[in-house]
Amino acid sequence: MKTRELGRTGIQVSPYCLGTMKFGQVGNPDHDDCVRIIHRALDAGINFLDTADVYGPHGESEEIVGKALRGRRDDIVLATKVNGRMGEDPNRGGNSRRWIIAEVEHSLRRLGTDHIDLYQIHHPDPRTDLEETLSALTDLVRSGKVRAIGSSNFPASEIVEAQWVADRRGLQRFRTEQPTYSILNRGIEHEILPVCQRYGMGTLVWSPLAMGLLTGRYRKGRTVPPRDARMRWVPRHMTDERKLDAVERLIPLAEEAGLSLTHLAMAFALTHPGVTSAIIGPRTMEQLDDLLAGAGTTLDDALLDRIDEIAPPGTDLGPIDVSYTPPAVERAALRRRPAGERAAVTR
Repeated sequence: MKTRELGRTGIQVSPYCLGTMKFGQVGNPDHDDCVRIIHRALDAGINFLDTADVYGPHGESEEIVGKALRGRRDDIVLATKVNGRMGEDPNRGGNSRRWIIAEVEHSLRRLGTDHIDLYQIHHPDPRTDLEETLSALTDLVRSGKVRAIGSSNFPASEIVEAQWVADRRGLQRFRTEQPTYSILNRGIEHEILPVCQRYGMGTLVWSPLAMGLLTGRYRKGRTVPPRDARMRWVPRHMTDERKLDAVERLIPLAEEAGLSLTHLAMAFALTHPGVTSAIIGPRTMEQLDDLLAGAGTTLDDALLDRIDEIAPPGTDLGPIDVSYTPPAVERAALRRRPAGERAAVTR
């Protein structure tokens, strides 16, 4: 598997990044089987692993990754994330210096390593100054506990702001961004990918299969399987009419090209010059083997043009329910002035 440069870090990574969100109780509870899946991916040439402290209760996914990397750590580019709430204490989460400095030690312990190659801020935190966050991350890089830092799910405006803060304060800057990207969710083509390219940032995109919609398993008029319905966001996502309509048009397109829908979707995500690596999230060995079988698939311009007709560039055919949403979008009170300050409307 050929490697690509991770932005301007000098680090070489495989175009497939093994995501481990499904390892543990939320997906595959068999730790030994998860370790075998990781080893199979490494043997196939994947050298890039992505996890997070909140994947599984009490950092379960990180612990599984730590078991799998014993004796193989030096050959792997290891990425994890911080931000999500890790307990009832309101300070056990977010992007404060207090939490970042504490949580990196917990992640290092769970991962069984003395350093993290890419430490990412999982989501923006409007309560915390970017300078506070970047200052803490800079100290981790200088101490050797972290090699490079990145953001995840950041809007373009905050990516730019973070670059400016780092430059003006002499701090480490984000070297990567981890956004969602697929045929069905192409919104990052509008601003985020161009901004990342402008600043020389690598991108590792998540959900290139659109939460499973681009596997062909979910079709229009079919009931969502009970296993998936356990998670609150899946039923909404899997019943989005615009997305399902697009899937029905993509399936025959893939068949005409002699490809499975899964392989078409993965190749699409890796075609954009701004994308460094696409995160795959297999739960079983069979799913991993199917994904590996499509490694190296390329799409010609004619096929890409036909995909553009189904899912226009720079647009989302529907929201990804687990993506970051600015607080003002979720909370009506943040979009409105207090009643006493509102100007009278005249006609």
